[in-house]
Amino acid sequence: MPWLQLIINSSRQSAESIEDALLNSGAVSVTFEDNADQPILEPALGETPLWQQTRITGLFDAGISTERVTHQLTEQLGGQRPDYRWSPLEDRDWEREWMQHYQPIRCGKRLWICPSWLAPPEPSSINMLLDPGLAFGTGTHPTTFLCLQWLDGIELAGKTVTDYGCGSGILAIAALLLGADSANCIDIDHQALLATADNALRNKLAPEKVLTYLPEQAPQVATDLVIANILAGPLVSLAPKLSALTLSGGALCLSGIIDTQADEVMSAYAPWFDFDPPASREQWVRLTAIKR
Repeated sequence: MPWLQLIINSSRQSAESIEDALLNSGAVSVTFEDNADQPILEPALGETPLWQQTRITGLFDAGISTERVTHQLTEQLGGQRPDYRWSPLEDRDWEREWMQHYQPIRCGKRLWICPSWLAPPEPSSINMLLDPGLAFGTGTHPTTFLCLQWLDGIELAGKTVTDYGCGSGILAIAALLLGADSANCIDIDHQALLATADNALRNKLAPEKVLTYLPEQAPQVATDLVIANILAGPLVSLAPKLSALTLSGGALCLSGIIDTQADEVMSAYAPWFDFDPPASREQWVRLTAIKR
């Protein structure tokens, strides 16, 4: 089915009213993009921040009258004509197109992340089957990759794991495939817990090895290894809790941190942990430590 895109350059202040006007004019979807290379690295919980210069795209059936839509849009915006352009969107098999760009990822000497529709490049390696889905975490982001790389390089046989902010469950599942005994997977999002359980089954892990919890329901049981790949602000506030969840002599792995935030995060955990030198990838940092 062919489509038309109406692309509008907007300020942050006008973005929501333009979104409403597009939907009222018949757009089947509306997307927002950064229009000035202004990254938003750490929104507060529950926030959906926008860029100061935002590009808004409304998707329309190609059979609509572009003149009618732009007239309706201008009327709804109080007579103010936005900075816009129409553009055709080529009709493709978008699912197949997207799948071609998602390839296996090597995360160390042993571990690969493989989409289910491709054969593992090294069948004898440890291959985690993971498809993009409802929750964050496919191994492509630097923070996830850094954590996976670290897990691949440590001894996990028989260890117990806590994955705090588990998302897709990728880190806990990787730890189990690498030899860990069991994992408590904790997240504030019900969809993340569903995705974690689904991914565990896809990787043929027994349900009793991958236990999922909302934070208020999670058992206060210390484990050999605690992983938290979230954001710097929550990591700082969670320092006492994550310390209590780590056994003495156990390991801690923190990520989701940009390089300028590393010292603040390490300071929050310094009363309990001795840190290794930070590891970095692009502008992101992974912190690992041993509990005293």
